[in-house]
Order: sequence, then C-alpha cells, then structure tokens
Amino acid sequence: MTRPPFEVGDIFRTHWETFLQEHSASPQQCLVSRALQQCRTAALGGHAEKCDECGHERIAYNSCRNRNCPKCQSLARARWLEERKAELLPVHYFHVVFTVPDTIAAVSMHNQRVVYGILFAAVNDTLRTIAADSRHLGAEIGFLSVLHTWGQNLLHHPHIHCVVPGGGLSLDGRRWVRARKKFFLPVRVLSRFFRHTFLAKLADAFEAGELEFFGAQAHLAEADAFRSWLNSHRKTEWVVYAKRPFGGPEQVLEYLGRYTHRIAISNHRLVDVGPTHVSFRWKDYRNGHGVRTMNLHPHEFMRRFLLHALPRHFVRLRYGGFLANRHRRQKIELCRELLAVRSPARPHTPHLAMDWRERYELLTGQPIDLCPVCSTGRMVVVTFLLPFRAHKPPRMDSS
Repeated sequence: MTRPPFEVGDIFRTHWETFLQEHSASPQQCLVSRALQQCRTAALGGHAEKCDECGHERIAYNSCRNRNCPKCQSLARARWLEERKAELLPVHYFHVVFTVPDTIAAVSMHNQRVVYGILFAAVNDTLRTIAADSRHLGAEIGFLSVLHTWGQNLLHHPHIHCVVPGGGLSLDGRRWVRARKKFFLPVRVLSRFFRHTFLAKLADAFEAGELEFFGAQAHLAEADAFRSWLNSHRKTEWVVYAKRPFGGPEQVLEYLGRYTHRIAISNHRLVDVGPTHVSFRWKDYRNGHGVRTMNLHPHEFMRRFLLHALPRHFVRLRYGGFLANRHRRQKIELCRELLAVRSPARPHTPHLAMDWRERYELLTGQPIDLCPVCSTGRMVVVTFLLPFRAHKPPRMDSS
C-alpha cells in the first residue's frame, strides 16, 4: 500500500496550539495529540540506515505506538492475528452488533469508563444468557467483543462488534451444540434483554454515585429526573443486528484484521488537507451506503477525532464465554475434541532470537528494511539518534 499524501498527525502538528485557544482538552486527549505529533519524528529519536548494496542513506524515526495513531497499528494487528489462528474453530462464525440510543451515548461522553464498562458487561450477559436458554441454543458460547465509538462521519456513536462461533458447549460440557447455519439467536430477544440489562446496570451506577452530568444533561443529577429519563428508554427499540455469517476461519481472520485494531479514521481516507479545511471519504449508511466526501474545519476534525480517545488503560477488546482469558486454552481444546478435529500445530518460530525487522516481515509479509532505491539491498543501521527535545511538548489543559 502506498504512503498516503496526508496524515492525521500533520493536522495536529499544524493546528493544535490554535485548537487549544478555542477548545478544552482532557489530559488523555493531550497525550493522544502529543503522540500523533511526535510519531516518526526527531522528537522520539530513531536511527540512520544505509543500503548494503547501493549505499542509499535514510533516517528512520521511532513510532509512538499509541493505539489512536493511524501509523502504529499494523505490527500490533499482525501479532494479535498470529496468536488468534490457533483459537479458530472449524465452524461458521456470526457477527452481532450492539448499539445504544444517542441520548445514552451523550451521557457516556462524560462517563466513558463507567458507561463503556456497562456496555461490555451488558453485551456479555445478554449473549451468554440467551445462548444458554434451552429455547434458543442451550449452550455456553464464546465470543470476542470490540468497542468502536465512532461513525463514518467521526461523530460519537458507541457500539460493540461481536464475533461469535456458530455453536457452543452443552451446559454439561459433554457435546458441541451447533447453531443453525444462517441463524444464530433471535435479534429481538437479544435487543430487549440487552436493553433491560444495560438500564439496570446504569441505574446501579447512578445509585452508587458513579455518574456525572454536565451541560444539557445536568438536570439528570436529580434522582427523579434520572429515573424518568431512564424509564423513557425502556419504551424504545434498541438496535441490535446480526450481519451475514462468515464462511469460515479464513474469512474471520480477514474480518478481525480490519476491525480489532481499527481507529476512528485512517490516513488513507483523507482526501485533502488545507489551512481551513480537512476533506475525507465516508460511507453514508443512511443513504444507500454511498461514498461521499465530508469537509470540516481542522478544529472540528480534531474535536471529532479526540472524542474517541479512550480512558487510559481501558480495554476495548474483550473475550467472553468459553473464550474468556482464564480458561480459553482448556475450553478450546475441549471444543476441538467434541468437534473431532485436530488442534493446529503451533509453528516453531524462534521469536526471541529474531530481530524486530525479521519479526515484522514474518507477521506482515513486508520486508521493512528493503532498499527503496535498488530494491535488492537491505538497509543497515549505522547510527542511533537520541530524541530531540529542543521544543517543549504541547501544553496540557486539564480544564
């Protein structure tokens, strides 16, 4: 893939200081901004390289490794996918999406850690409870959940994508219960149970004093107002939908590679960047999924991008059911035994002895040290460069 002509980091480098004159930013958002500005620049240091064939020289700066950075996800994605290969089962996989109403999404803006945590817990309880019901599947299922907080237009739209094997372990653990090939669980049942569970957990968080309300939601700090607001959401239909099932493990890996390490917008979606505008492509799902171009002022683009900076150390990719971390390996082995399939042989790769460049090539299939001029030589490190601290880091406004 060719290098995109515009980068999100360029926008932040150019407009961050003027952005802070008009907008407040949380400490976490400031950390994200600083990472984007410094990624692969002299500020983080790096090394000088020289081709061992043609003598071409170049400087390579270090990456920020921030999970919000469009340039730092490929290696993390490849490493994660390699670890998932041994966990895939030879069954169909389903894709289920859980969303919350816009009014609840607005409250989550100032209560991200609490509300996003409730969202994960409600999805977990919903899938496990409905799947275990004998009227539906009657089995313990496993699933992977990924939190996305954005829509294509970069506005706040929290929702969870779940990838679920088509079946599960019988409740006594003695057999594999297969799901129907084109139908997993009834969406309406999932939606209503999810709504009930989410609202109950949100009410508990309010009673525990874990929620804060500002601006247009300030009145919800009063118990009666919050209770009335909560009851209004019990009467609406919540959007839960299941996408077309995957064909097999290969398609699952392809999907996971696109979704698990995705950020709000990639550099390749940027069409044009100027002093007063940022143009990017987006899919208009409400009007036939057509691809359109959106134009925003750089400050508005940055504001929308920073909406999706998650709280520090918040885990946005989680496992449930028989894929939960504490017993994943044992349960997967049991699933394979009941499905009468062999466990895949784990490839013997001396990762610990490998240079990071060799590991990158193994995981991505792209030799990162291939000379861009002669295409035959390898770029060899000749010297290391210390981080350049001449400029002060962007100030952090915690207001």
